[in-house]
Amino acid sequence: MKTLTVTIASRDAVSRRARAAFSGKLQGAHLSFPNAELLWKVLGVKRWDLLKAMTGRGPMTVRGLARAAGRDVKAVHGDIHALLDAGILDRTTDGKIVFPYDAIHVDFMLNAA
Repeated sequence: MKTLTVTIASRDAVSRRARAAFSGKLQGAHLSFPNAELLWKVLGVKRWDLLKAMTGRGPMTVRGLARAAGRDVKAVHGDIHALLDAGILDRTTDGKIVFPYDAIHVDFMLNAA
């Protein structure tokens, strides 16, 4: 199963993971954000719903995804482009959209201020 791990991590933590990967240690697929605010900005509720609808389903058309999510095609189109720009989704050669993972693991801790 291919899992995407979403984290809040410092630049140093991301650099350590990259160095470990370059030395041959498997790291898995990670998407790291510097803070919770940016994570929620990129992965808002509507976009999270799209990822849930796409997880493990293979390539989909924008219209098919909108239908699966029960949303307007134009609104889904905008969210898809935001997720493509963030590197979360991929586009196939025939123009379909794909989330190439079977699962998403979110890993971060909220500490007292």
